[in-house]
Amino acid sequence: MKGLVHIYTGDGKGKTTAAVGLGIRAFGRGFRVLMVQFLKGADTGEIETISRLGERFVVRRTEEIKKFTWQMTPGELQQAKEKQQELFDFARSEAAQGNWDLIILDEIMAAINTGMIATESVEDFVRSKPEKLELVLTGRNAPEALINLADYVSDIRAVKHPMERGVPSRPGIEF
Repeated sequence: MKGLVHIYTGDGKGKTTAAVGLGIRAFGRGFRVLMVQFLKGADTGEIETISRLGERFVVRRTEEIKKFTWQMTPGELQQAKEKQQELFDFARSEAAQGNWDLIILDEIMAAINTGMIATESVEDFVRSKPEKLELVLTGRNAPEALINLADYVSDIRAVKHPMERGVPSRPGIEF
């Protein structure tokens, strides 16, 4: 089976949730799944669940990031950029070695849009991925070049969100 490229983008809630759902579906059919999370590190419900699945569904991320990029000092930004590049290099290496059937690059668009990962590097990865690898990319504001390379593109649009009424993020729903 030829692997295809999926993008979940847009300003709505559910991009990571959709990617994890696809990962669970694939896992249920015997796939080996790697999820690499960019610019995320907080404890979330999906991480707790995935950690129980064993070696066929693995999440790789850096330590918790405690600030938004616009709050970081130049030194903190540089350190964050290095960590995100290490994650991306890890994903490329794992793909090249054929260790996984499905790789999810969660919030790769945020890493691109903050200048931590070059769009061209991600485009090259998409173009040169192993033929059988299924690849998922998530995050707001997907670059047009990646949209053009993808086979599936879902634009998840926010129509209404409780945050607009001041309702804070809730465990088990938003994280």
